[in-house]
Amino acid sequence: MVGAGPAETALVEAKDRSPWNWLLFLPIVVPLITPLFNRSSPRVLGFPTFYWLQLAFIVLGVATTTVVYQMTKKRR
Repeated sequence: MVGAGPAETALVEAKDRSPWNWLLFLPIVVPLITPLFNRSSPRVLGFPTFYWLQLAFIVLGVATTTVVYQMTKKRR
């Protein structure tokens, strides 16, 4: 918003709050749980757990972001 004062900007930011945004913490917190990938088995196509789980974390992040976007975008 060009030329908007601090009060108008705060009002716009307050309208953007949605409980769906809390879901975005999931792809941040899950990769920090080290016991998930601190082992070498099970192997998938010969790759240790660490490598294929990193790809799974990427898929989790994309899926979570997509769900939050779809649930919070403004309908016309």
